[in-house]
Amino acid sequence: MTSTDPDHDEPAADLLIRPAHDVDAEPLADLFVAAREAAYPAMPHPVHPPHEVRHWFREVLGLEERTVPMPDEREAWVAEADGMIVGYAVLDPAWLDSLYVRPDLTGRGVGSSLLDLVKSLRPGGFGLWVFASNVAAQRFYRRHGLVPVRRTDGAENEEGAPDIELMWPGADPLGAVRRRIDEVDTRLADLLDERALLTAAAQQLKRVGGHAGRDPDREAQIVARMAQRAPDLGEEALARIMHTVISATLDAVQQPEQP
Repeated sequence: MTSTDPDHDEPAADLLIRPAHDVDAEPLADLFVAAREAAYPAMPHPVHPPHEVRHWFREVLGLEERTVPMPDEREAWVAEADGMIVGYAVLDPAWLDSLYVRPDLTGRGVGSSLLDLVKSLRPGGFGLWVFASNVAAQRFYRRHGLVPVRRTDGAENEEGAPDIELMWPGADPLGAVRRRIDEVDTRLADLLDERALLTAAAQQLKRVGGHAGRDPDREAQIVARMAQRAPDLGEEALARIMHTVISATLDAVQQPEQP
């Protein structure tokens, strides 16, 4: 999860950005702990105690054998001012794993400078995750050209908190977005096929099948449940979508099977 200085768009002056060194492990861990503490409640408290955070940074910098899988190409960069580390970024081939700024220096352009570096290192684009509650960070990243592309309920992150994936589409933004749409459409086709198979099974169990057996109350419940997960679409749009899906699915499952 990323955090940054949300209220400054210009890169900071008199700032040195360099690759992280072995001796940076301890101050980087201290910065992370301080930044997360200062960010609460916009960001939930981390689940790992400070000694585990220190061990993780030692793994990132190659000082410890890795206990959890991480990309070999993972790299860490630090922002330094007056000989002190004031921010850092850890990035993978396709992801900005984390970006944090010393809490007393937020709003000074440190995060902007680090993000500009990440863009230069990943010209093809990259993604990152932000907690849904971290509105300031979302605002910051969107001002810097990143776009939200996915929401989750947080079931797959350690904190169990709802989060949002943002994407910087890189040098070919339209192409990058279209590639993501193609990936979603592939998953959508698989889900529609699965729904059709389940609909066919349900038809065999219902006393009245086909369009005559449609249940408006159940369809309204489906739409309401989906609207909770896709609030931007809203119930009216989802009702139209699901009416089309259910109608087309019923038409398909009532067709005679091809030899």
